[in-house]
Amino acid sequence: MALYMIGDLQGCHDPLTRLLHKLDFSPSRDTLYLLGDLVNRGPDSLAVLRCLQKLGDAAQCLLGNHDLNLLGIRHGLRKPHRGDTVQQVLDAPDGEALLDWLRHRRMAIFEHGWLMVHAGVLPAWSVGQTLALAGEVERALRGPDIAGFLAGMYGNTPDRWDDRLQGAERLRVVVNALTRMRFCSADGAMEFASTGGTQTALPGYLPWFEVPGRVTADTPVAFGHWSTLGADTAAAGGGLLSNSLPLDTGCVWGGCLTAARLGKLPGAFERVTVRCEQAQAPA
Repeated sequence: MALYMIGDLQGCHDPLTRLLHKLDFSPSRDTLYLLGDLVNRGPDSLAVLRCLQKLGDAAQCLLGNHDLNLLGIRHGLRKPHRGDTVQQVLDAPDGEALLDWLRHRRMAIFEHGWLMVHAGVLPAWSVGQTLALAGEVERALRGPDIAGFLAGMYGNTPDRWDDRLQGAERLRVVVNALTRMRFCSADGAMEFASTGGTQTALPGYLPWFEVPGRVTADTPVAFGHWSTLGADTAAAGGGLLSNSLPLDTGCVWGGCLTAARLGKLPGAFERVTVRCEQAQAPA
């Protein structure tokens, strides 16, 4: 049995197929952990969703910001942005079934010694609190008022966690941390304007995984979302950055699709990559 964590697919079905072939992946034997942003920007989001749904429990998928946005578009709360490539999912005869499958995916996973999220974990959150808060969002997504949840999901405020938060504001902070965060301050205030590498942090902000005193610092964290961490990852020899593993290697932008094959020792892994021929200029 082999275990793999895979970074952002963003609708790149052909690289996924080639990566699974390179891994000699067998759904009866192995397990994939997909770290969110399954859809959008790439050429074939429909094929990606069909493939992952067909794999059943062998593909454990997280939701990323692009996946949630697709659900928002489906419920009439958002219009597609320039460069979005999700209409094929919405128009497909099995589109509704696929979207129902999508909304039942998870927001955070802790298995085999790894905490897995799409974007990040706020410094004050433990593994247990991260999973509990992720569960609150999952229940909202799976509940009868998904449209109401999605309507309150958008926005950059509140910008930090407070245990007293309730309702839409509470869920919004959780969604923003797990699916959008790159930088935050030492006291956990999130900043969403900066999207470059770690050197682009605004004054007073740090990459979330470098914040001193992060409660999850002793737990390996795998995440996607941040394709511009390539130079930082290369400088670390492809290893961990402050005990965190970024796995979005820019497939949709003409980079690579990357899997981490988990080793037997805690935090051990081996990178496996395939090149992606899909090269879309950022919109």
